[in-house]
Amino acid sequence: MSRRISVVTAVHAPAAHHLADAYKSLLEQQLPEGWDWQWVIQEDGETDEVAPHVPDDDPRVSFAQGRPGRAGMARTLGLSRAVGEYVKVLDADDMLTPGALARDLAALTANPSLGWATSRVLDLLPDGSTVGFDQDPPNGPIDRGAVLKHWQTHDFRAQVHPATLFARRDLVLALGGWMALPASEDTGLLLALSAVSRGWFTEETGLLYRKWPGQVTSQASHSHAQERDARMAVIQARAQALHELEAWRFEGS
Repeated sequence: MSRRISVVTAVHAPAAHHLADAYKSLLEQQLPEGWDWQWVIQEDGETDEVAPHVPDDDPRVSFAQGRPGRAGMARTLGLSRAVGEYVKVLDADDMLTPGALARDLAALTANPSLGWATSRVLDLLPDGSTVGFDQDPPNGPIDRGAVLKHWQTHDFRAQVHPATLFARRDLVLALGGWMALPASEDTGLLLALSAVSRGWFTEETGLLYRKWPGQVTSQASHSHAQERDARMAVIQARAQALHELEAWRFEGS
């Protein structure tokens, strides 16, 4: 039996047609001998529009539906089917670059004291061009609490992208999965992970982050000031509380 990485994808109907590209990027991943991935797809809702885009001839792929509650709830429900030692986030409209899973895996297996890993991201624009981020941290380990500190001092923007998260499954479960928020739930998990454990950043691009009109984060509601302030406040309070709990530390094995 192969050891596995559970790739967790939340999807809603408008983004379902992008699943084919996400799947293609998974098929291009090459892992060390004895390792494989499973793809856990969880629909945020119960429509007839997503299932036709889910691969039905690959036993590594599972699909389920549930009451709509946004991406955080869908991902957390998906954890019920995740059997891998590690959990990798892959949004339905994004694509992994070749070697992304192997690089994440290598970082954490080589460093048992690390709880999570992230990588460089390129925004994929509608015209096919890409744009990078000019504030990436150096390649290598990230100290516990460093992401929280950067986020607090840079207008609630982290120096690493939560859409690239790769983490120990047990640690994700211990932190309760993704936050019950209408958005920024992945940032909430990233900051919680950073609050209790060291992480890793890979300078090689690991994700193409698709920008398109139907993208949830491009909608006006995502920037509603009152809601954004509330999201940031609860994310910060949770991460700060975890960081200050001296007994809550991931030390590895």
